[in-house]
Formats: sequence, structure tokens, C-alpha cells
Amino acid sequence: MKKDLGLYLHVPFCVKKCNYCDFLSKEATEEEKEAYVDALIKEIKSYKKFAGNYKVSTVFVGGGTPSCLRAEQTKRIFDALYEIFEFVKHPEITTEMNPGTVDREKLEVYKACGINRLSIGMQSVKDENLKVLGRIHNFEQLLEAYQLAREAGFTNINLDLMSSLPSQTKEEWEEELQKTVELNPEHISAYQLIIEEGTPFYEKYDAHPELLPNEEESRAIYQTTKRILEANGYMQYEISNYAKPQKECKHNLRYWERGEYLGIGLGSASLIQNMRMNNTREMSEYLEKSAVPKEMRKDVEFLENRQQIEEFMFLGLRKTYGVSKKEFHRAFGRELEDVYGQTLKKFIEEGMIKEKKDRIFLTEDGVLVSNQILSEFLF
Repeated sequence: MKKDLGLYLHVPFCVKKCNYCDFLSKEATEEEKEAYVDALIKEIKSYKKFAGNYKVSTVFVGGGTPSCLRAEQTKRIFDALYEIFEFVKHPEITTEMNPGTVDREKLEVYKACGINRLSIGMQSVKDENLKVLGRIHNFEQLLEAYQLAREAGFTNINLDLMSSLPSQTKEEWEEELQKTVELNPEHISAYQLIIEEGTPFYEKYDAHPELLPNEEESRAIYQTTKRILEANGYMQYEISNYAKPQKECKHNLRYWERGEYLGIGLGSASLIQNMRMNNTREMSEYLEKSAVPKEMRKDVEFLENRQQIEEFMFLGLRKTYGVSKKEFHRAFGRELEDVYGQTLKKFIEEGMIKEKKDRIFLTEDGVLVSNQILSEFLF
């Protein structure tokens, strides 16, 4: 019986790098994009033997900005995927999309390629915020792209939204949320801004945290997010993700539940049979060696039992319904309490973790300090 697999394809190009972004992406010429697409297809075709053991149920094309590729380049990539990999009958296939880089032709090609889910980088409904973030689009362009997507027949759309922006108030965030739910997307990813080293935002705000919402304001923003989205039919299923019923992102759930996935493209990560692997982050090396993946794999690591247990907990607890004690025992042959008894006792007493029947999960207070709590599950 063939095993279940997810595919992640990385497109490391953007029209312009955003001020907050530390992802592996850059501006590129048309020649550079074409060379990369050729290399990506070579890597896809190199997995022919490997693919025989799997059926693909989820695909996620991320970046960067995948929609900055030409329509025919996207088609060639998917032609190669369908040539090499076997897919389940109704896979979830997502591509990220920037409102400033999409048109009707691209959307029609996406549909023809089998893409059935769009993740649109909206980030804000306010043009002044979009300008601060360094986005290439305004809100009017978002509305136009969203309408084009609906007209093209897309019925599963995620909108990314970013909070805790410089000088943002809870009242302003409520307005952002209300305008977002009026668009009626199936899924909303609501992230709080994180200042990452090496970005323009880091240079501007790291030494001036007073320009950003403080911890109390960020807490109020998070609670407002949950209240408004749940009141409008979006259930929180992960720390930053909300969905209408049956519209959770299956591919992202694969990451949090440690399902197998193969990363294709520059800097992409894979988890195959408890082996974590990363492709090189050097473009010249990727272009040269993409046809022989083992030569461009970096940081190949077989996860020992201890590391698997850690990942089961700190990834699984990101989900609002947490982790299953029975599943822990099935996976590792040990009782969860025997491994983490003291840690669980402490956080349950502090009201940060709750136990209900078979499941262990973060409380709302726990979610607000989740990074601190999750680090306690590392040995």
C-alpha cells in the first residue's frame, strides 16, 4: 500500500522584498526565473523512483511569490508533477498569491493545473499599513484579485492578515478583522508581527520597541482576533489559523502532525521516514545539482526517538485540540505522563495547559505565551 505524501514547492522570487520578511526570497530577472523553473523540473523528475512508494494528497506552492512566475511556467511545473507523482482522487493543492502579481490568465491556468486553494497575502485592509509593510499592492488591488479568483471558480481561499503593527490599536485591528470577514474567505491566517533580525523592520524597531504594541496590547489584539473570527464562523484550529468548518489547511496540518512531506526547490525542507533534510540555500549550487538531490541536501538528520517525541509535543500543541495521549503511546510505546509528568503538572496548575479526556492542549492563557511553554517540552 502506498504511503501518504505532501509536496512543498519553493519559489524564491518576489517583485520586492517586504520590510518584515526574512524568508528565502529575492528579486530576480526573467532569465533567472526561467533557469530556476528548469532546475525545479529537473529536481521533480529526479524523484521518479522515490515517488513509486507514495500517493500525494497535499501540495503547497510557497515563496517568495509563486504568482510572480508566468502562467506557462506554472503549467510546466505541474505537468512535471503529474508525470512523476501519483495523486489521490481529490488532493488539496494550494498556491500562495500576491494581489499585485495576478491576472485572469494566471488564475485560469491555476485551475487547469488542479490548484484548488489560494493563499492570498493581504496582510492589511489599510493602504497606510501596506505601505509601512513594504507590500507592492493596495487594498483596491486585493479586492480586484479576490473578485477575479471567485470569478475563476476558486471556492477555498485563505487571506493572510498581520497584527501588532507599529502604532496599531485594538480598535484599528477590530476594523481590519471586520473588513476581512466581510469578504467571506474560507480561511484566515492571522499572524502577529515578529521583528526578525536582518530585515528593515529590525533596523528600525529593534532599538525602539516602544513604537510597537506592548505585551498587554498584543494580548488584547489576540483575544480580539479569536472573539471576532469565532463570532463570524471561523474556528481556531491552530495558534494563528482560523477556518470555516472542513476548511482547515490539510497541508499545514501535515506539518503539525508530523506527516511525511517532500520539499522541492531552493532551501526547502523535507520529513521522510523520520529523516529531516534541507535543500541548499545557495542558488548556484541548486541550479547545478537539482537533478541529483542527494548532492544538494544539507543538514540531513535522522531523528532519534527523543527528537521525535519533542516534535510530537511542540508541533502538536500548536493545534487548539492539542495532542492525544493514546496517539503518543501508539507512536512511542510510553505513557505521555511518564515522559512529561512534571512539566504537565506545572502548566496544568498554572492554567496554561488543560487535560480533557484523551487530549492535552494549551488554554487561551497558554497560547499567549506558547513559545515559552513549548520550549519546556524539549529535553
